[in-house]
Amino acid sequence: MDVIQLTGIRCYGYTGYLPEEQILGQWFEVDLRLWLDLAPAGQSDRIEDTLDYRSIISAVKEIISTAKYALVEKLAETIVTTVLAYDMVQRVELKLHKPGAPIPDFGGKITIELAREKI
Repeated sequence: MDVIQLTGIRCYGYTGYLPEEQILGQWFEVDLRLWLDLAPAGQSDRIEDTLDYRSIISAVKEIISTAKYALVEKLAETIVTTVLAYDMVQRVELKLHKPGAPIPDFGGKITIELAREKI
């Protein structure tokens, strides 16, 4: 199976356990690995024979910017489920980064990793 990687999808969103996270919001960053068959597009050179990844980027940004979940795990699961619903996508690996988590004396980032595939 072939892979398309989309990295650094950055968007402002309102997911978080603390009330201020859902009011003030924060930045999120998403990296995706999408498994699909790229051979038809490689032979035809037609966008109709591949995944137009612009639609994936738009869907991820829409979810992040409009969702208000308490947990980043829920946000990550929603993104993965949405991406996996695309016909061509057989498997998804996601890394959801929360670079500015409001945790005292913590300058790192929180990352959730999920992997799902069609049955």
